[in-house]
Amino acid sequence: MPDNDRDLLPEGLGDRLPRSAAAASRVRRAALDVLSGHGYERVETPMIEFERSMASRMAGVQPQRMFRFVDPLSLRTLALRSDITAQVARIAATGLGGLSRPLRLSYAGQVVTIKGDGLDPVRERLQLGAELVGNDSVAAAAEIVTVAIEALQAAGATGISIDFTLPDLVDTLAAEAMPLGASQIEAVRRELDSKDAGGLVEAGGKDYLPLLYSVGPFETAIERLAAFDVGGALASRIAGLREIAERVGNKARITLDPSERHGFEYQSWFGFTIYAQGVAGALGRGGTYRILGIDEPAIGFSLYPDPLIDALAARIGEDKVLFLPLGHDAAVAERLRAIGWRTRAALGESDDAVALGCSHRLEGVDAVEIA
Repeated sequence: MPDNDRDLLPEGLGDRLPRSAAAASRVRRAALDVLSGHGYERVETPMIEFERSMASRMAGVQPQRMFRFVDPLSLRTLALRSDITAQVARIAATGLGGLSRPLRLSYAGQVVTIKGDGLDPVRERLQLGAELVGNDSVAAAAEIVTVAIEALQAAGATGISIDFTLPDLVDTLAAEAMPLGASQIEAVRRELDSKDAGGLVEAGGKDYLPLLYSVGPFETAIERLAAFDVGGALASRIAGLREIAERVGNKARITLDPSERHGFEYQSWFGFTIYAQGVAGALGRGGTYRILGIDEPAIGFSLYPDPLIDALAARIGEDKVLFLPLGHDAAVAERLRAIGWRTRAALGESDDAVALGCSHRLEGVDAVEIA
């Protein structure tokens, strides 16, 4: 019986074969080019850091989702990164702490978690994004949202939609306008998240029921939220959402779910989720937050474009590849590569152009299509 265990990969991990790898490279390059064009400078972070460093710069980071092990040199606990955002926050607070604000940084790399999310078994994925450090104003939020849309469009996404939320909504209202006991706040958040009207009443959040209906297309939902905000506790946030939506314009369809908190463990006053037509699930999230240790405001977004990559890979056509026979003119081949041709050179008499996946054959100085 053959032993195939050596070829197995752990659950939730996989290879990218040529077509998928090519799509991933194009998505990454296109998105990062957009971020660079808007002044976001690229940083790179290590795959492994001390667990304490990973978990100490942002609220809501969950070490239990990370692969952790002991460093044989320092005897301290190390963690495999599950989120690059926290690493960028560390860079902003340390190595780039003396630079003028706002600081614009971009990144891309693989992240790994112990288990997937919900029914999605994937444990390794590409994360790319941008962080604007030192400012979490409405203007900063509008920039981040529009740059995220542009990056996804450049990567090949179409039919983009954005769902806005107010992650600290319950805390803001419970502080004064609609008081809740400390033990009630988490319960009210939970029931709003689950959209359970009965559970919300049982949790002591009867006054919060209108929030369940301030959901849907932005123009309708924001009017309902404004009508709910009788005391004006949310006035500045509502005005901010309107301004951000105006900046987005017709670049994306906008919806509002003001009490949504799933995926917004550390965001403060503003958050958003981004989707694209023909791609299952969310492609990314973003929002405002504070960097712990230096208590500095920031806003950013993280895209997880693997579903988009898979969709694009399925549509990639066969590339034109030029077969170079033995004894070909190397200078001609070099000139053809310079104008965009991909070449595969014969290494022996038995090499066959068709078997090597070539579409054309070099004959003298001409690329001749293989019939």
